[in-house]
Amino acid sequence: MLEGAALKTKTRVVQLITKPSIQEAKTEICVVGAGIAGVSAAIEAARLGRQVTLVDGLPSLGGQAVHSIIGTFCGLFTKGKKRKQLTHGIADDILLDLGKIGAVHFMEESELNTVLYDEVALSRWIEKTVQEAGIQVITGSILRKVNKDERRITSIELASKYGDIRIFAQGFVDATGDAALTWLSGLKCRVPENGPVYGSLMTVLEGIHESYYPSRKEISDRLKEKAGEYGLQRKDGFAFLFPKKGTALVNMNHIETPLDPFLLVKEEISGKKEAEKTLEFLKTEFPLAFGDARIRSYGFAGIRQTRWIVGKKQLTVEEVRAGVRFPDAIARTIWPIELHSHKEGYIWEEFPEDHIHYVPFGSLVPPDADNLVAAGRCIDGDVAALSSVRVMGPCIAMGAAAAHALDLSMGQSVHEIDINILQERLSDNIWK
Repeated sequence: MLEGAALKTKTRVVQLITKPSIQEAKTEICVVGAGIAGVSAAIEAARLGRQVTLVDGLPSLGGQAVHSIIGTFCGLFTKGKKRKQLTHGIADDILLDLGKIGAVHFMEESELNTVLYDEVALSRWIEKTVQEAGIQVITGSILRKVNKDERRITSIELASKYGDIRIFAQGFVDATGDAALTWLSGLKCRVPENGPVYGSLMTVLEGIHESYYPSRKEISDRLKEKAGEYGLQRKDGFAFLFPKKGTALVNMNHIETPLDPFLLVKEEISGKKEAEKTLEFLKTEFPLAFGDARIRSYGFAGIRQTRWIVGKKQLTVEEVRAGVRFPDAIARTIWPIELHSHKEGYIWEEFPEDHIHYVPFGSLVPPDADNLVAAGRCIDGDVAALSSVRVMGPCIAMGAAAAHALDLSMGQSVHEIDINILQERLSDNIWK
């Protein structure tokens, strides 16, 4: 029990009289966006010996990979039984470290060699690795202004509940997902012209009876047949079992993801209602497996494509289908065209087992900026092409490419770096 004297702690009175000054920080590389692409860029840059600051609007790291509970590493391996890893870098560390604690699982039903992961374990891995790399982290801070000197970004300004922040850097990575850094720089961006690309609100179910778990095809066929009876608009989707954990990752809804804060909140609430209808469908149609299931966690709104940069080069769906091996390639994948362009379902176009398509460096760099590189789902591509390269595997590779490009161009222009040197550094993610 505390003594009386110990309870008499002192306070002092404070009052805001004048507007507080902006806190300032200097760094070499500033990464805006702490999803998987931004985390990859930040860690890679730190391992190159650069001083790095990683910024995100959420209160903790991980972006959609953690908070939207994506739950799957897609596009990381080749297709078929003789799987080959296509992206390395932090992907190697994640697979190794999470594998040691049983937090990753190769899906046996997936010809695309999709890997399930535990989002809580990934969250802690990101936090520990970023800390060990000596990266300065600023979370819970919203990008509101970008300062430029002709073709170079000189600093960014952030708003946080603790005050405003200005960060000066020599190079910047736009890993925001919505190209927010590029947009606020006054540079050209793209948005879908013929309606939205839908996102999803993911859930994790617990209390699964694994012995009675239906196949993916059984769930898919039943959903197509009976979605309307349960008020479900989307007639496809999945419920992936994580073996030996009694949990399942569920994605059976579509929500709009507008660049509007009021509408996005409405859609996120709507997505939770859809998720609850999905649970009702699973419990009723597959009672032996899902009869005792309950929602353990709801993800944030999962966003696929909203706004992205106009790059030096736009990746096209024809180039994806042809597997064009660009002279400035920096990433590769086998992921199908996965275009969520209508409420009821999506376009799914798989490729042959020996197919690989590539991401050119030109798609990561706006032509009118010398020290800005994009990474992740906001690089330049047409709508269908982007749908095939915005998944976790190539996003990790793009983050690494952004870090190395800025390292090579420090004080100069990213448009003038030696592509051969860049590709030599990234060879594990391109050719090997």
